Amino acid sequence: MAEIILEKKPELARLRIYIGAAPGVGKTYHMLNDAHVARKQGVDLIIGLIEPHSRQETFDQIKDLEIVPLREIPYRGVTLKEMDVDAILARRPHTVLVDELAHTNVPGSKNRKRYEDVLELLDAGINVWTAVNIQHLETLNDSVNRSANTVIRETVPDNFFKRADEVVNVDVTVDELRGRLRQGKIYAAEKVEQSLANFFRKGNLNMLRELALRTTAEQVGNRAAEYRRTQGLEQAPIPEKVMVCLSTRPGTERLLRVGSRVAGRLASNWYAVYVTRPEDDKGHGDPEAFQRLQEYQRMARDLGAQVVNLTDKNVSDALIRFAQQESISHVVFGQSARSRFDILFRGSVLNRFLSEVRDVTVQVVPMQKPLRRG
Repeated sequence: MAEIILEKKPELARLRIYIGAAPGVGKTYHMLNDAHVARKQGVDLIIGLIEPHSRQETFDQIKDLEIVPLREIPYRGVTLKEMDVDAILARRPHTVLVDELAHTNVPGSKNRKRYEDVLELLDAGINVWTAVNIQHLETLNDSVNRSANTVIRETVPDNFFKRADEVVNVDVTVDELRGRLRQGKIYAAEKVEQSLANFFRKGNLNMLRELALRTTAEQVGNRAAEYRRTQGLEQAPIPEKVMVCLSTRPGTERLLRVGSRVAGRLASNWYAVYVTRPEDDKGHGDPEAFQRLQEYQRMARDLGAQVVNLTDKNVSDALIRFAQQESISHVVFGQSARSRFDILFRGSVLNRFLSEVRDVTVQVVPMQKPLRRG
């Protein structure tokens, strides 16, 4: 009788992502520090690629960690260096460190993007620790470009983050980060003032910190829910759901920021909802309003909302029905610009909503036109 040998299914390699709000928060430094701890615990760990960016603190953290030499690739008369994926596969360590996740590889490399290199290593059963800034997440790219007044060209798809087993948010205060910049710990001296006035503005850094924290919270929540499902455990209480009621009025972006913050605190899903009446002409009568709506919906997607377009001759009916069907727990409205007499005579969406939808927290946000930047 032939012997049947059952092959043991290999465990999936694990992916750890160190994320931060901006360059200089210390992602690579923390990753290297954790690597030394793992080495002391007997983990076979190597460096596939580290970008010290001329920061002495990072150089010092490399110490005696094993480094796989980079692969040299001729390109347009010069020789450039990239991570050597094949050499790492041949070495087969338990864990490899791969910095600058969003990097685009030199033409002639094995893969087009570095995150594709990482996926290949994971498929081969090698654990990967990697580092990236939150602005490189694909769905956040447009909003970061607008806020930072700069173009972020290299991105990582959101699905890659969903592959992560661990997300470590490396966070420092805005004042501390700007202090590091002034001290020359992030960029060369000639770039400091320009950076402080653009990407490293307090408002932009606060937004990026918020996005990094919310992304980490979302990842933790998703992993916890998946663990409960696979272990047959009781699921957590029904999560909160947030709905932002969109309009075409200037200043609606403020509602989206409030909705994003609320959803971030609750680690919940949220929706940006707009109601179109059947007779509306899709912006032909007011092209500026239509353009604003398109921009608000793009911003909502950038901030992680699910954009929902409803069609109903009665705006109140549509919003009430959606809130009840989706078990919405928190609603954000903009303050009406109509006169009290007009509201009394014609009624208001907000008053109708409050009278018919129970057990919902409603937040009314004052509507202000955005200030012009000097």
